[in-house]
Amino acid sequence: MANVVEVKVGLHCDECIKKILKAIKKIEDIETYNVDKQLNKVIVTGNVTNEEVIGVLHKAGKNATVWENVQC
Repeated sequence: MANVVEVKVGLHCDECIKKILKAIKKIEDIETYNVDKQLNKVIVTGNVTNEEVIGVLHKAGKNATVWENVQC
């Protein structure tokens, strides 16, 4: 079963998004990915872990953290 990894990462401009997408595409076993510029959120599905996605983004020079859903 595919994992859904959601991370918060700064998406300041189109160049940031290009850099993030280039890094994500290098991850093996991903099925889909999505970037939500308004929420500064990247969603990756596939045989991946939070640590893998965050690690790849850190190598690309982006600060990424696990997306925390806050429910009131």
